[in-house]
Amino acid sequence: MHLVGRHPLLFQRRRKRSFSACGSKHGRQRCSVFCNPDIVVQPETTFMYICERLSSTLSLQDTRLRRPLSVSKHVAIGLYWLATGACSRTIANLFGIAKSTVCSIVHEFCRAVRHVLMPECIKLPQGDDLQEVIDSFKHRWGFPQCGGAVDGSHIPITAPEENHADYFNRKGWHSVSPAGCPGSSVLDTEETMGVQVPIMLLGDPAYPLRSWLLKGYSDTGTLTAEQRCFNERHSRARMTVECAFGRLKGRWRCLGKRLDVDISTVPTIISACCTLHNVCEMHGEAHQESGGAVPHTERCAEGAASADVQPTRVREALTQLFNSQC
Repeated sequence: MHLVGRHPLLFQRRRKRSFSACGSKHGRQRCSVFCNPDIVVQPETTFMYICERLSSTLSLQDTRLRRPLSVSKHVAIGLYWLATGACSRTIANLFGIAKSTVCSIVHEFCRAVRHVLMPECIKLPQGDDLQEVIDSFKHRWGFPQCGGAVDGSHIPITAPEENHADYFNRKGWHSVSPAGCPGSSVLDTEETMGVQVPIMLLGDPAYPLRSWLLKGYSDTGTLTAEQRCFNERHSRARMTVECAFGRLKGRWRCLGKRLDVDISTVPTIISACCTLHNVCEMHGEAHQESGGAVPHTERCAEGAASADVQPTRVREALTQLFNSQC
């Protein structure tokens, strides 16, 4: 995964001080919808990139009754809803459209992002891209053969009418928990301390120990100094996925509030937010932190998961490697 102050994809014209993506009730009034200091004003390039990519999907035909909303206005309304989580009535007043129109536009925009942009922006790294990820983890965090980190994050939702108990989490509210991870299906190995170490993902204690998924030692109060050193190195490298979720929720505030939509629409909205987050990262858009970091609760494994012999040897080999480097 690549994922508050002012928001990144809504831009402002410098000279006229008007907003090219906005409309008004009367069509000619300037709209000050983006004057809110809590929304980031972003360079025009990323916004126009999204408009161009989605133009064929969001374009509507003219009729004798009224002119359709422009693609730029569709994109602006969708981005505003995702970025703020504001209610439909507020957005309808800001953009000069009906409340019901806001709902339909947001759903159309999210579906378009999911079908058009998501296949290009969310995919497992392969080849040179994968090697770049591995080199980045090794040089920055000192963790070899790491193809990424995996974790989940709770997104609050309205309790669905059917099977609502399936969405009730241990924290006491209804949510869905998408998982995010960069990784690879290619298990190339590298010899470390006499052991063949494959390309792995890093996970927290909730995940089982596997040949492709490495977690730290369980802290039962009897860890050795070498094991604590490994856990510290492992935690620093795994923290990247937590930071990614923090940036994702920081950019798209709707994910921090309860999604008051039908449960069938929730995956599309989350997919759109993740895709647009990667678009921002690929275009080098700045992200302004607001307040403290997003709190993360360490999860515990439910039930006993038997550890494979090979990943145990891999973890021990890396423990020896990290201890020799201390």
